[in-house]
Amino acid sequence: MNRVVKCTLVSMLCASVSSATLAYDRITGKAFASRSEVIATQGMVATSQPLATQVAIEVLKQGGSAIDAAIAANAMLGLVEPTGCGIGGDLFAIVWDAKQQKLFGLNASGRSPKSLSLAKLQQQGDTIPSYGPLPVSVPGAVDGWFELHSKFGKLPMKQLLQPSIDYARSGFPVSELIAYYMQRSVSAREQYSGFKEVFMPEGEMPKKGEIFKNPALANTYELLAEKGRDAFYKGKIAKEIDRYMKANGGYLSYQDLAEHRSEWVDPVSADYRGYTLWELPPNGQGIAAQQILNILEGYDIKTMGFDSSEYIHTFVEAKKLAFADRAKYYADPNFNEIPVATLISQEYADKRRALIDPNKAAKRDHAGPTEGDTIYLTTADKEGNMVSLIQSNFRGMGSGMTPAKLGFVLQNRGELFALDKNHYNGYAPRKRPFHTIIPAFVTKDGKPWMSYGVMGGATQPQMHAQILINMIDFGMNLQEAGDAPRILHSGSSQPTGEIMTDGGYVSLESGFSMETRRELIKKGHKLQEAVGPYGGYQAIMLDGKTGVYYGASETRKDGQAAGY
Repeated sequence: MNRVVKCTLVSMLCASVSSATLAYDRITGKAFASRSEVIATQGMVATSQPLATQVAIEVLKQGGSAIDAAIAANAMLGLVEPTGCGIGGDLFAIVWDAKQQKLFGLNASGRSPKSLSLAKLQQQGDTIPSYGPLPVSVPGAVDGWFELHSKFGKLPMKQLLQPSIDYARSGFPVSELIAYYMQRSVSAREQYSGFKEVFMPEGEMPKKGEIFKNPALANTYELLAEKGRDAFYKGKIAKEIDRYMKANGGYLSYQDLAEHRSEWVDPVSADYRGYTLWELPPNGQGIAAQQILNILEGYDIKTMGFDSSEYIHTFVEAKKLAFADRAKYYADPNFNEIPVATLISQEYADKRRALIDPNKAAKRDHAGPTEGDTIYLTTADKEGNMVSLIQSNFRGMGSGMTPAKLGFVLQNRGELFALDKNHYNGYAPRKRPFHTIIPAFVTKDGKPWMSYGVMGGATQPQMHAQILINMIDFGMNLQEAGDAPRILHSGSSQPTGEIMTDGGYVSLESGFSMETRRELIKKGHKLQEAVGPYGGYQAIMLDGKTGVYYGASETRKDGQAAGY
């Protein structure tokens, strides 16, 4: 009897230990991924919504390039995920061109209205409101599509937009997550002209599984397919936006739209343990990820272990230092000389690293808001071209300002301007605001290795760094790197607001041990309940030896990676 009990207990103990080891390894952070990586040879797509992924895969099968697939997916997401994106917003992209063996960067963010002055904004209050006409800036996404298409596209734009046109007319069933976010968006926006007409035609937001149609957006997409980008910036669409804004107390004008142009920029690089991370320079926040990694390269992260107070403390302190620079310098480079080369240099990282106390959390910090509703997608084709693309209306479903005849809401990105004329990001007419949305790309020995991104406000550079650390230091695969529990440092300050004196808050997803949490508290960190926004991850990795693509997608959202 005793022997049987003993054996049973030993078996239970062994099973328990085995299960715990398989489920989670504190040193490497490796766990059972939520799903396997998707593996294919001809093409790969990863987006935040399965219908968009399927549209993009079909474009690749029809002979389209990775750039064609990205445009088609983004158009579809503007319909099926209006809580995260749409043609009323901005776009950034990094493209690997296989023929030239070179990276190209596109900044397709819009500028503030000519007729809106700093003095007028200051009369409204201490901050720029999230909703209504004041935070609206020129939508840059459509010009971004046509810039990408003219340089790298193969199929006609009509063919790329047709699936979205068809879905907009016939309708699609709204997923649970998107229905939830649509419901959250109602109260702040339903007062603005056109919003209810487009998104609440039956008097309320669609619920999970209900069919949603947007015939006005279908008409807009058809105009773009037939008339090109000028239909949006100089033609019928521009005139309707101008009319709508004038009728609703807005400042964005036909002239603002007509003068808009995207800008091709050179991505900037920083090395991390033999891998090169590429980001776009400001007005976005991409270089914050490089600054974080530059500081962390001076530590033996692998030996610290994934679930350790040493690693989490060091990561958070590096983030605080990078975000202090983010709050001071990141802005439109056409208005200020931004010391990008210095900020992402190893010499500067060495100086910043010396400020970290290994046993004590710093109390002064610019945490920045973590909110932001965005889509990130990545595509790759059989020729080896790869696209890293991010697109957003910013907070929720944008400003609420919705030209009903056009079927989309205008962005509220201008909310992120400061009302201090001496600040780098201080408001001025015809200026691009500080931007949170950032695409990323990684090369190894000069060859493409990974196209990836993690959407979600100030979360993004933190997760860009964590994904690479998970793969390079902790040996995770592409899917595990996104599924692993995340570290998020946040606070209540705006990017240009007052420096906090409480050090902000650390949120840890479930999976980190109580022991680690206790040790962080001893170091002076304030831990708060692990509630979003932890971002939305998509990634494609290329095996340079075999030419095989690996795809991964976010399990915290509706994401899907697919290949063929």
